[in-house]
Amino acid sequence: MAVDVDIKALLEAGAHFGHKTSRWHPKMAPYIHSKRGENHIINLEKTLEQFDTALAFIEGVVAKGQQVLFVATKRQAKDIVRETAIAAGQPYVVERWLGGMLTNATTINVRIKKLKDLEAKMASGELAAKYNKLEVQRFQEQIDAMNISFGGIKEMQGRPGALFVVDILEEANAIKEANRLGIPVVALVDTNANPSLVTYPIACNDDAIKTITLACDYVKQAIELGKSKRAKKADEVTAAKGE
Repeated sequence: MAVDVDIKALLEAGAHFGHKTSRWHPKMAPYIHSKRGENHIINLEKTLEQFDTALAFIEGVVAKGQQVLFVATKRQAKDIVRETAIAAGQPYVVERWLGGMLTNATTINVRIKKLKDLEAKMASGELAAKYNKLEVQRFQEQIDAMNISFGGIKEMQGRPGALFVVDILEEANAIKEANRLGIPVVALVDTNANPSLVTYPIACNDDAIKTITLACDYVKQAIELGKSKRAKKADEVTAAKGE
């Protein structure tokens, strides 16, 4: 069973609308169908093929027990991506990408540990027992600030198996770090960007809310299929041991 990507749904979501022809990237030529006025129109048949390949890859990553890190910091994408990642049980970055989030894991893990320690002490009442109300409030403000930067990745289990990125121009630093570490990147790539920068490009409008929502839903479905496949395999192993 695979995710059923519907070309009609892509069309209705506006996935075929590219950027102005004056802003195109030549490496997107194979994925462009035509021009309409001053804008490029993306070939959705190519998009469909790319979705099928990318979603099968994501399903395989999750089936192996690895996580998919969602990355989208631009305004119209961040809420959709956060909600999808949480629903799918995956890590996410929807605020500013901090340098070293992937390549300097040691430093990042120290900061996440500090955040978790503060949260645990706040929840247990340890901070309230030791400090006055104003000081406790300052600790809470510190926790809130750290959660903005690290809340989405504080439960990330080591290096992710893949990144899912909505806009590769906006998330250039995240992609550079992933490429440096050899982490595959699945990304929505509009006509103004270089698809060769990512492992699994999906030629697609990366600005329209409907398109982003649809793409995230497809990715979520692939993750759920991967989890089901992993659970089924675990059940089979358990059953075999029982025999």
